[in-house]
This record gives sequence, structure tokens and C-alpha cells, in this order.
Amino acid sequence: MDGTPYLAHIAYDSVILGFSGDQLKILIMKYHNTGLYALPGGFVRTDEDLDAAARRGLEERTGLANIYLEQFHTFGSLQRYQPEPMRTILKANGIDDHTNWLLDRFISVAYYALINYKEVVPKPDALSDSCTWYAVDELPELIFDHGKIVDKAIDTLRENLDRKLVGMNLLPEKFTMKELQQVYEAILGKKLRRTSFQREMLGSGLLVRHDKLYLGKAHKAPYQYSFREKE
Repeated sequence: MDGTPYLAHIAYDSVILGFSGDQLKILIMKYHNTGLYALPGGFVRTDEDLDAAARRGLEERTGLANIYLEQFHTFGSLQRYQPEPMRTILKANGIDDHTNWLLDRFISVAYYALINYKEVVPKPDALSDSCTWYAVDELPELIFDHGKIVDKAIDTLRENLDRKLVGMNLLPEKFTMKELQQVYEAILGKKLRRTSFQREMLGSGLLVRHDKLYLGKAHKAPYQYSFREKE
């Protein structure tokens, strides 16, 4: 890795989650001329912090900054070292693969980001043809251990979900109770009883109620809510 501006053997991978209104989706890269799919990721420059590298990569793929990003696990299994997919990617892009540092073994620090689906214009990197949203239950086969990284991210998000939703970016600043329930159901992968969910959320102290959202008949107008700011 001599001569490169990156730290040796350290990478990051990002599970970028967005809510489309009825589905939880993940941004997936498709490498040029290979049919190979992967999570967006990258490497840490010698002059930047690890978290800063992950945020830089996130902004490059989504165009968004200052969004919810959390480090959730480090993947360092010996079994994740599989140079053949990377060799295929390098050849497809006309890059010398004989002594390329990208064929080395990497330990990956994984992050997940929660973003507003409607605000993103996905951008592929230099080695990819596309950066596209996929429903979490309709993902293509991913290279290396990226499938395990996605599973771990979803499991982590489901733990202490109420705490993690506050201040995140899956919803607009103001939202209805129905929209909030749809996010919970998409993340948890199951339907929730409307009355029980509403009672629990209103009693949680997490929400601030605002004026009704008038879209049709007045008696059907739902209240809008926002997350209460942390003190």
C-alpha cells in the first residue's frame, strides 16, 4: 500500500437506510462490467478520523451531510478475506491487479445511516455503474460478508428503536402518526396494532403534537408530530 494516501488494512462499509413510504430500503452499488453488488464503502485517509471518512463517503454517495450515522460493529473474520471478487472488479476497470493494495486483507468498520429517501440522488463511485435503492427483503447477492453486515445493521437498529428514531432522518421534520407507524413496521418487519402503537408513542414523551394536516375532509385530518428535542 506504499504511496497511497490511505491507512493500511482498514476500510469502512455503510448500510444506508431510507424509508420510501411503505418499505425500508438500502443503497447498493453495482460494479462496472461484473454483475457484482456491494455496500457503499471506502478507506480512511491518513489525515482524517475514521468517523470523518465514513461521513465523507456517505456525502459522496448521497449528497447529504449532517445526518444520523452510527458505528455498530467491526468485521474482521479471516473468512471475509476473498481477493477474487476484487480482482474481478479491478480487471473490469482496467486496473493492474498483480500487486494492487485493494487485494490485501481488510478489517471493516461498519456504520448505518438513516436518511430521508426523498432527499437523495444516489451517486455511484468511480468503479461502479450504479448506486440504487433496494428493498431490504429484495437485496441482490452481495460480495464478501456484506450480507452479514446488512443483517447486523438491521438487528442493531431494531434494538432500542425508540431511542434511535429520535433525531434521525427517515421522516420529514413533521409527520403523522400513520407515517411513524409505517416506519416502525418497515424496520421491525411486522404489523402493529394502531391503537396500541398510538397509545405507546403518545405516552413515551418522545413526540410534540402540532396542528392537523388538512388534505381532505376536516374530520379526517390527522395531527402532525415531531420528535421532541433532547434537553
